[in-house]
Amino acid sequence: MNPGELGPDLLETLAKERGADPQHQLWQNALTAHLVDTVALDRRRALAVDRSMSHRLDAWSVTNQKRSGRCWLFAGLNLVRPGAARQMGLKDFEFSQNHLLFWDKLEKANHWLEAVITLADRDVDDRTVAHLMASPTEDGGQWNMFVALVRKHGLVPQSVMPETASSGATHQLNLRLAAVLRQAARDLRAAAAAGDDLEQLRQRKTETVDVVHRMLSLHLGTPPERFTWQWTDKDDVFHREPETTPQEFAARWVDLPLDDYVCVVHDPRPSSPVGRTFTVEHLGNVVGAPPVVYLNVDVAQIKTWAQEAIVGGEPVWFGCDVDQMHHGDSGSWDAELFDYDGVYGTRTDLDKADRLLHGATAMTHAMLLTGVDVVDGRARRWRVENSWGDEKGDKGFWTMTDGWFDEYVFETAVRRDALPPDLRAALDSEPIVLPAWDPMGALARDV
Repeated sequence: MNPGELGPDLLETLAKERGADPQHQLWQNALTAHLVDTVALDRRRALAVDRSMSHRLDAWSVTNQKRSGRCWLFAGLNLVRPGAARQMGLKDFEFSQNHLLFWDKLEKANHWLEAVITLADRDVDDRTVAHLMASPTEDGGQWNMFVALVRKHGLVPQSVMPETASSGATHQLNLRLAAVLRQAARDLRAAAAAGDDLEQLRQRKTETVDVVHRMLSLHLGTPPERFTWQWTDKDDVFHREPETTPQEFAARWVDLPLDDYVCVVHDPRPSSPVGRTFTVEHLGNVVGAPPVVYLNVDVAQIKTWAQEAIVGGEPVWFGCDVDQMHHGDSGSWDAELFDYDGVYGTRTDLDKADRLLHGATAMTHAMLLTGVDVVDGRARRWRVENSWGDEKGDKGFWTMTDGWFDEYVFETAVRRDALPPDLRAALDSEPIVLPAWDPMGALARDV
């Protein structure tokens, strides 16, 4: 028998242990008939979700990203749309998510191809190159990437550039874009090896960008250069604005100072000191935009700033690991919602830092905090505007326990002036550069 091999004696022992354990048969009966989340669910907690909040901001309907990874775009637009609706005298209003999707895809393709050119002298199995090749055109993003798109390409109402079949189900579009981009990467690397200079490589890149633009236009429609916006407000008064550009429209109706927000994260790994800024290699979408930079702080500070923002009347964009300890039917997240250890007869005790270090967690989804229940000055649960439609939770608004926030929330967008002076000063420090594959470079893209 080879060293390390599972031998017949061990396999026989394991089988006998299973057969001698009466609890094993009970759990086996349950798990062969039902999925583990159904069996491990603490139904007392799931059925007793208290949705009442001492502070609640939302009085609008939720949105639906459908089968796409645009959550971060939806969360960003959900942050700014209440102010636009208020100014227009509308009860509800939506910016076009498809408009930003088009520009994000095009900008990401250009950003990715620039990285391919930069790394053209490395072997294709170099870890950074391999990381880029694994995902040339995913839907996901980060707060800074949302701001970069709005600043460069502006916004339009949803009716001006409505959803399409491909915007609501991006998988096939992404496959076709990835095929074009990977072929372009092969050709760019070959041209660099043959001696093409940077100008020649960028000319080749532009030819691929043209193909990507054509594909996006076919799938998503063509973004307008100018448009006329007219609407009837809740008092039945008709309005018509002069013809405008998307950039002018965003400047006119977005009443939040997006450039004043910074991204704060909770990264408890020993290698990530609190009070320092971080960036991730090759992370971004718009070439020439400010880099994606995080400020690492303790999660208690993040919760304090989020609570203060909501109490002050402003929702909070945040990113989390959405699939952990969540229950769709009740629309809730609770760190004690499932007893997997009880089912399997084991003990798992990875903390947040260990989960990051060992690939067990990362930011996967972005949403909006729209409420908080405060008792004796401290939050005990949170109200969340999701972008998964209105069928679950409270018409699409979910409830999160404060304990879940501690374990699975990774970042929020915070106004710079909410930070104490020492952390504001830290924002100006040279960021620590993390490798492209670091989990803090994960993009919010859960469907």
